[in-house]
Amino acid sequence: MTSRQVVAEGDAGVEDRRLDRIVAWVLSVGGLVGLVAAFVLTVEKFELMLNPNYIPTCTFNAALSCGTVMQSPQAAVFGFPNSLLGIGGFGVVTAIGFGLLAGATYRRWFWLGLQAGATLGLVFVHWLVVQSLYDIRVLCPYCMVVWAVTIPVFVYTTLHNLERGHFGGRAGGRAVVGYHGILTATWLAVIAALVFTAFGASLFA
Repeated sequence: MTSRQVVAEGDAGVEDRRLDRIVAWVLSVGGLVGLVAAFVLTVEKFELMLNPNYIPTCTFNAALSCGTVMQSPQAAVFGFPNSLLGIGGFGVVTAIGFGLLAGATYRRWFWLGLQAGATLGLVFVHWLVVQSLYDIRVLCPYCMVVWAVTIPVFVYTTLHNLERGHFGGRAGGRAVVGYHGILTATWLAVIAALVFTAFGASLFA
């Protein structure tokens, strides 16, 4: 093994540890923020059920109105408030993130299970984005917080699995790991652009 190969492997090891720390923090912070948002949404939904005249704290104008979104059929796709799914899902993500920060390691099957959950969550969130923008035509601020944290949770879970070869092979993962920040920022920027395109100045009316 040449000295150049040793240096390259050392650099790769440093990058791996750096990505591990980022993944741990993204899952911990993203999971916790999503958990809080889902919990508040659940409380607000119960308040609205008990008192139809209740005005949720996240209602600001005609475009930003949690109450309108909560009363739509899309807010209870499976017959109960979507936010209950968020409490369960983000609770698991938060626990995994805190475990990583504490030094825990998880097996390949565990990471693939998290990947499946993150992917389902991402698909569901993007369906809700489309529904909010083009069907309900009202935004829920707390829901938007959930959108914003679901994307990085998915991105960094996927990057971790790619980089560790959990899908088979590591070359593809190493090729995109260096662009993780750009990927996440671009994705969030596209969602923000869609929001402003759909609502424009009415967000601030």
